[in-house]
Amino acid sequence: MKKAVLSSFIVAAALEATQIQSITFNGLLHLSNESATDISGLKVGSNFSDEIANRAIINLYKQGYFENITIEENAGNIIVNLVEKPVIAKIDINGVVTNDQKSIEQIIDIKKGQMYDEFALNNTKIRIRQFYEARGYFDTVVTTDIVPINENKNSLHITLTVNRGENIIIENVNLVGAKALDYSDIEPAVANKSREFMGWMWGLNDGKAKIYELPGDSAKIQDEYLKKGYLDASVSAPNLNAHFDNYKADLTYYISEGEIYKANQISIKAPEFLELDTAEIIDDFKLQKGDILNSSWMKLDISTLENIVANKGFAYVKVNPNITKNSDYTADIVYEVIPKEKVYIRDVIISGNDRTADRIIRRELYLTEGNLYNKTDLIDSKNALKRSGYFEDVQIIEKRVDKDQIDLEIAVKETSTGSIVGGIGYGSSDGLLLNAGVSDSNVFGSGYKGSIMVDKSDDTLSGNINLTNPRVNDSAYSLGGGLFANDYSWDEYDEQNYGANIIGGRQLGRYINAYLSYQIERSEIDGLDAFYRDAGYQNGVNIKSALTPSISFNNTDDYYVPRSGIIASTSLEYAGLGGDMEFIKNRTTFNIYQGLQDYIDMDLILRYKSGFGYIYNDDSSKLPINEKLFLGGINSIRGYDSRSVTPKKKICNPKNSNGTVINGCEIIETGGKISFNNSFELSFPIINRLKMRGVIFYDYGMIGHSDINEIKRSSAGAGIEWITPIGPLQLFYAQALDDKKGDDTSSFEFTIGRRF
Repeated sequence: MKKAVLSSFIVAAALEATQIQSITFNGLLHLSNESATDISGLKVGSNFSDEIANRAIINLYKQGYFENITIEENAGNIIVNLVEKPVIAKIDINGVVTNDQKSIEQIIDIKKGQMYDEFALNNTKIRIRQFYEARGYFDTVVTTDIVPINENKNSLHITLTVNRGENIIIENVNLVGAKALDYSDIEPAVANKSREFMGWMWGLNDGKAKIYELPGDSAKIQDEYLKKGYLDASVSAPNLNAHFDNYKADLTYYISEGEIYKANQISIKAPEFLELDTAEIIDDFKLQKGDILNSSWMKLDISTLENIVANKGFAYVKVNPNITKNSDYTADIVYEVIPKEKVYIRDVIISGNDRTADRIIRRELYLTEGNLYNKTDLIDSKNALKRSGYFEDVQIIEKRVDKDQIDLEIAVKETSTGSIVGGIGYGSSDGLLLNAGVSDSNVFGSGYKGSIMVDKSDDTLSGNINLTNPRVNDSAYSLGGGLFANDYSWDEYDEQNYGANIIGGRQLGRYINAYLSYQIERSEIDGLDAFYRDAGYQNGVNIKSALTPSISFNNTDDYYVPRSGIIASTSLEYAGLGGDMEFIKNRTTFNIYQGLQDYIDMDLILRYKSGFGYIYNDDSSKLPINEKLFLGGINSIRGYDSRSVTPKKKICNPKNSNGTVINGCEIIETGGKISFNNSFELSFPIINRLKMRGVIFYDYGMIGHSDINEIKRSSAGAGIEWITPIGPLQLFYAQALDDKKGDDTSSFEFTIGRRF
């Protein structure tokens, strides 16, 4: 007797019931006899029938190994003949670029080492076509070449040859029925845009159709209408009329706009136990009575209300806006608050910190095990971690355990915090430039900050060593210190100084830190000529012993690229605790950052940065030049040489040390006692995957000896901000706007390591 299955099951004639005496498998390669017997369901001593034979064939065929199965029976001896499918030994993909090949290899259904399956091969061809369609390429053709590798034909070499199709280019986007909005109003929101002139250039629309994003574009257009108050607006599904002779298309939407609605009565419906001051909350809403009913403003108000309730422990609060339209085209809004259950933190799990110790992360968290859920604490924890500068990205993932418990996963992506710097260069004024050093803001993942730096040029030799523990024993206290030494050989004089400093601090709340530092410094100035001495400069040795209390505020959401928050600080340096200098110097800075993503759906960042300095000193002639104030350079007014914006004094015919008059005049920089500088910046993305942004800026500063208006300078320009593997890099081109004769200007400046 014989049963067989080729490409489909063939039912043989009915078999007489026979007891199985033995079972033999022929052709097994990947399965053992024992496994094949178990899978088939055949057993020695059991009956053998037509139904049992069919079931055995089906069971074996389901394994996916076989393309041909036959069963023979002779006096109870069962022989199962199997022909296994060939194995895919090699796969080549031709006609695609390297990056596409890597992506295709991830999505196809056939893999090296698998059994050959015609269905999987056909599905692979479909997936490749879909891959290119998702990227806007149509009529992609995939051909296959299947070649046996050995004589037994049980190993195959499959070659997929891809002939990528063409892009469909959208020539026109038609908004039929639109009156209030035109294409320029919806263009920033939609994915499918019409081709612009020279659309192949970076930054311009190339018009390539994105088929898989087409359905979502209708909703995006409708959302633009809702932002303008058109509550009755409806937008049809997209109608893409493509011409496959030239692969060009027109895209059409049919729109019914309706009328503009304004907000009328706004109220909050919430359970009494929440104890919400609804009048105060509504007063702080973005959308107020009489405003055009802007859906984006409404979403912001919903988020505000959800956060207020979530701060009371209701992590899963929902706020549903119930809108009632009135005949006069106004709408009443009732925000219905559904708090659900209070939620507690069960566990805090930290992941992604291959280098940074868990405790360094935990000490920045305001939520921990057993705490009642609080949305503000959650956001502040995330921002505190991002402000640390240790992490490229921080995500706090909420994992619901049950109705009243939640786990928090703190998923961090560490960034490079350390760098070894070595360089050689040449400057027109400094000659040969050499520098070397090592720094790390998270030494061995401990949270310590340390650096050793040495710089050498024709005119300078300087070095410093610093080490700081920002959280001593993970407490609110910090402690640090450093040593420094500098040797300058200026054109007019030589200067040497060295010293040490120690600084202690304490956190005062979440955003405020107070510090107290002490510095002892010895400086020596030598070689001043008669012109400088006549301007008030002094040769000799000075000892500065200074105590500096300071306070800082920082509630930004990131260390390098903040999009919200304020950084402010002020310090008061008192020199006069011994030594021979006596003065009080105030330095104050104020920076504010505001991202515009929530308002205009673009990742733009507005920044305002300012600095103020003032020296209290009754006799400025006793104040060394290196303690006075200067502006200019990348830290104050770009477009001017560093420390070149300063009061100047014309000195003529001074007397030298023996009383002889030296004929002639020189302009001497005297330094200032009061200064103010500020900058306005707009940052925008260039290449997100490279973390590269652009910036345009305007700088303005004032400085004087007794009058801050003595000297005023400004500049404008543009630059690139780039978070590189060795740290954040800034490159600026600046143009001095109101430079005067004698000013030292510079066009290009760069720095590595500063926050943006």
